[in-house]
Amino acid sequence: MGSHTRRKFLITSGALFAAPLVMAQKSSGQSLHIGILVGGSLAQRGHLEGALLQGLRDEGYVEGKNLVIERRYADGHVDRTPEFARGLATMKLDAVVTTCTSTTRTAQNTLGATPIVMAAVADPVGQHMISSLARPGANTTGLSSQAEDIMPKMLEILASIVPTSATIAVLVDSNSEVHPRMWQALGMAARKMNITLVRIDAGRRIAVSLPAAFDAAIRENAAAILVLPDEPLFLSRRADIIALAAKHRLPAFYGAREFVDDGGLISYGENLRTAYRNAAAYIGKVAQGAEPGTLPVQQPTRFELVINMKTALALGIVIPQSVLLRADQVIE
Repeated sequence: MGSHTRRKFLITSGALFAAPLVMAQKSSGQSLHIGILVGGSLAQRGHLEGALLQGLRDEGYVEGKNLVIERRYADGHVDRTPEFARGLATMKLDAVVTTCTSTTRTAQNTLGATPIVMAAVADPVGQHMISSLARPGANTTGLSSQAEDIMPKMLEILASIVPTSATIAVLVDSNSEVHPRMWQALGMAARKMNITLVRIDAGRRIAVSLPAAFDAAIRENAAAILVLPDEPLFLSRRADIIALAAKHRLPAFYGAREFVDDGGLISYGENLRTAYRNAAAYIGKVAQGAEPGTLPVQQPTRFELVINMKTALALGIVIPQSVLLRADQVIE
């Protein structure tokens, strides 16, 4: 590829937990035109876009210099993403970065042969988005989360801070493609631990369904709530979820540290900023001519446990010393 060549990319995001990639060859004068297809809002996910842009700078691409970005944020109205994707398809972009299951699926159904780079998508093999992690095939590569695999660990940690034999509510997005398999994994783990789970569904009318979901958890006498990860709608509405947990005095466990940074109790999962930043290395590789389908999809190799002690104190929760010693960060 000559230095005058102009490569274009569309970026879609999903659930993201990945190991650092080998740095791609730096830009040698070529420019990129990328799009970002996101189901959530810029206000709630801007820090993740910032991580992606930092990764692109590391690759030699700077917005306003040799990088042009087409931003498409659906602000929670995921039914609009097909419309956005069709508009991006008319730009004849050379690649796409997606941020969740729904945006990745939409991109695959709409963008033809345009390369797609996933930021952090749950179980793309099980969801039949790619052929395998080692050789994804077609036009999709990037980073996969392992949220479905860490369900037992999340349940184990949560069970250690609630009373024995307590009921734990599990907040599920009824429209999610991956939450059913996460629920199944939790159920298997709960039976081994003799833990009672109750499924609480929240629908797309989130302003109504979230308060109703927490009311249902209280009716079920839940002692805590586990908010399933890899759901962009929950991440975007994390302020509402945190406020409802505080209102009902429910200890809440999350799959992303963003919830805990904003006042939630505890989280365990990959660092989403790291995943988004690492997605840039895939863009760099495709910019140098690599075929997306031949680039192995990476999974996270490290998960972080974050605890907000201010919230624990407000709830009257005693975090066991064994859990505190395992924490990667304790927010005082």
